[in-house]
Amino acid sequence: MSTAPPPASAPAGRSPRLSRAGGFWLLATTQFTLMAASSAPSPLYSEYARDWGLSATAVTIVFAVYAVAVLAALLVAGALSDHLGRRPVLIAALVGEAAAMVVMMTADGVGQLIVGRALQGLATGAAAGAISAGLIDLQHPGSRLGALLNSVGTTGGMAVGALAGGALTQYAPSPHVVVFALLAAASLALAAAVPLVPETSPLRPGALASLRPRVSVPHADRRAFLIAAPSFTASWAIGGLYLSLGSSLTADILHTGNHVVAGLVVALLPGTAGLACYALRDMAPLPMMLSGSVALAAGTLLTLPALLLPSMPLLLAATVVAGFGFGTSFFGGFRMLAHTAAPEQRALLFASVYVMCYLANSVPAVAAGLAIPGLGLRETATGYIGAVGALALLSIPFGIGTLRRAGAKAPAAAPHAPAGAR
Repeated sequence: MSTAPPPASAPAGRSPRLSRAGGFWLLATTQFTLMAASSAPSPLYSEYARDWGLSATAVTIVFAVYAVAVLAALLVAGALSDHLGRRPVLIAALVGEAAAMVVMMTADGVGQLIVGRALQGLATGAAAGAISAGLIDLQHPGSRLGALLNSVGTTGGMAVGALAGGALTQYAPSPHVVVFALLAAASLALAAAVPLVPETSPLRPGALASLRPRVSVPHADRRAFLIAAPSFTASWAIGGLYLSLGSSLTADILHTGNHVVAGLVVALLPGTAGLACYALRDMAPLPMMLSGSVALAAGTLLTLPALLLPSMPLLLAATVVAGFGFGTSFFGGFRMLAHTAAPEQRALLFASVYVMCYLANSVPAVAAGLAIPGLGLRETATGYIGAVGALALLSIPFGIGTLRRAGAKAPAAAPHAPAGAR
């Protein structure tokens, strides 16, 4: 990674109470919490379907409205923290997250649930660029920890959220209340703590202009972005299937109504992803992304016989392999971009990354929900997984060609990155 010094903290009337390291870990905790909140409702979807008579199409719409709202926030407010500062954007996002939890906690029908998920998506999208950029800003010069936590925090939070959601759904007396009440309290506590984080993005003109919806990748970063695009798309598409229909798959195809099992199936994908990112954190970015694409293709293709037989052990094993690919392909691509991003454009670049990821996360899931009434859940899921596996396979020769052009040198995986950067 580049050894350029991090941006200086913005001037303020008084010094922040947290050190840069303390602020870094508070941002990491915030990201973890937001990602846990994004997946915590997944084990509840089968309960909502049973209690409110929802179809699979309705369930995927409830899931997808969150992703669409994230996209909208990324497009409008993705670069806002580059102009207003990281802290103001994060405080507003966390207060919005708490409000979304209250709406879902009191939901008595699918309409209110959709409103709550939309508010949650807007809050998460507004925070995503600021957190990702802030982690890179605050990490120690020469460190790779910011990029690592951008991946591990995302996947680890999703895993913990799904597991906790499944356990609370199974054992809590009022899971629809307890899950969201805990997340609302956590969001408000973090909003109160964010003012203590060192500000790394001084006020700059152009805040209103930055609200114009756009997806923009700085010229210096475009090559790395295009290299990473197939892996980003395949990995987040499989994540969309698990998060939207994971509980339905376990209930309808694998014939288990235990919500802890449903939470485990959903959590294994991002959980394995986070562990893989940590275990392979020293691998060069492009080889990591390439090996992740291979694992993702293998895992998704193994999922097909698991659903057709059906076999719970085989599904869990296939999910572990796919999770390994999900994590490493995303982390490798993210690290390439972290190498090239200029400090004043980080939030915009990372927002563009998440726009691509959430499109892949939501659009195929909605298409699957629309197809289920005519094709059936098993057939739709196998077709979906087969398509993701094919996309992951297609990314492999593209990655190999790029690696060869780079002379098999890991640092060259990030265009314009200094030699030896990782």
